[in-house]
Amino acid sequence: MWLANFFIAGSMTMVIPFLSLYIESFGNYPDDKVQIWSGITFGITFVTAFIFSPIWGRIGDQYGRKYILVLSAAGVGLSVLFMGFATTVWQLFLLRLFMGIVTGFIPMSQAFISTQTPKKIAGKVLGTLQTGNITGALMGPMLGGMLADRFGFHQTFQWVSVTIFLSALLVLFGIKEVRMKLSDDSRDYRSYSMKEVIQFIFQRPVLLTVLLLSTFIQIAHFSIQPILSLFVQEIHGPENIAFFAGIAFSAAGLGNLLMSRNWGALGDRFGHIKILIILLFIAGIVYLPGAFVTDIWQLIILRFLLGVSIGGIIPVRMAYIRQVAPLSMQGEVIGYNTSLRFLGNIVGPALGGIIAATFGFSAVFISTSALLLLCGIVMFLVWSKQEMDLGKWRHLLKH
Repeated sequence: MWLANFFIAGSMTMVIPFLSLYIESFGNYPDDKVQIWSGITFGITFVTAFIFSPIWGRIGDQYGRKYILVLSAAGVGLSVLFMGFATTVWQLFLLRLFMGIVTGFIPMSQAFISTQTPKKIAGKVLGTLQTGNITGALMGPMLGGMLADRFGFHQTFQWVSVTIFLSALLVLFGIKEVRMKLSDDSRDYRSYSMKEVIQFIFQRPVLLTVLLLSTFIQIAHFSIQPILSLFVQEIHGPENIAFFAGIAFSAAGLGNLLMSRNWGALGDRFGHIKILIILLFIAGIVYLPGAFVTDIWQLIILRFLLGVSIGGIIPVRMAYIRQVAPLSMQGEVIGYNTSLRFLGNIVGPALGGIIAATFGFSAVFISTSALLLLCGIVMFLVWSKQEMDLGKWRHLLKH
């Protein structure tokens, strides 16, 4: 599964650095139109993914996840293959919309591994799994930039689809799904209706907040992604633009890779919510100086530091869900988490493109920093209230 995540993440991120440049090649668009179309085209994938993620999660809980993973990889591979033949921005838009229906390979793989992992090491195991997609995401943008500069955009899309199909074959022939007994709690193995799952989430304020904040974290993280290559072009110039945009993307992946497993292990040891709060504040602080960079290497260093902090947010969130949700509803709860993440992926790129077109690139970094800090404050307040309530109950029971 680590290898499959590696190929999927690497393939998907290969095309991100030059997506806006690909749109620019379709016609003589003004800069503000390219920025807006980049945001919309990047985000449309997540509109359909937002709708379908909980559905796939529920199907996975009931019937198993292996063949859903194969279907996801094959569908994404086909859509990327046809993107290489696109000649208009509308064709690219529709293909990315279709891709959203089957997108969700990495979250589904996390649910697959989560349900076969004991609670006490969930953060470490999920952090280790994430190093697979991080390693792919680290290599993908740089390799994609090099391929685009060497062979052009169309051929790069076609080559990328090959590695995505390889991931489908890895899962189909390399993985056997086993229903493991990790608990003696009957709640872990009974069936839950959709209504019961939603009630379970709303009855737990910290879990509900973790899921809702997924949207805002993704808005913050993805607001700069589709326009990053244009920002690199502004501060560096047009020379080898796809390659340097790829390095800027990969720098965050390197920081992510180095710390993801460690953050997950720290969450197992000290509490996943505590680590999540710390990471949100660090990420908010690191994002702010991006508004004032004047050199490509300054941006690369900040992207690396951002990756160090962002690297732990996904595994500690997933491990927290593993801690509190019964096994037989894990896929659906993770599906809602994924759906809310995709909602952020819808809003973030479009909002980032609009802010950049209206106020400039610096405003995107400043607003993103403020949003991440606000997420940290909200998470801290909700978690503190729960801890105080638990303290009161313990005091009453003791006396």
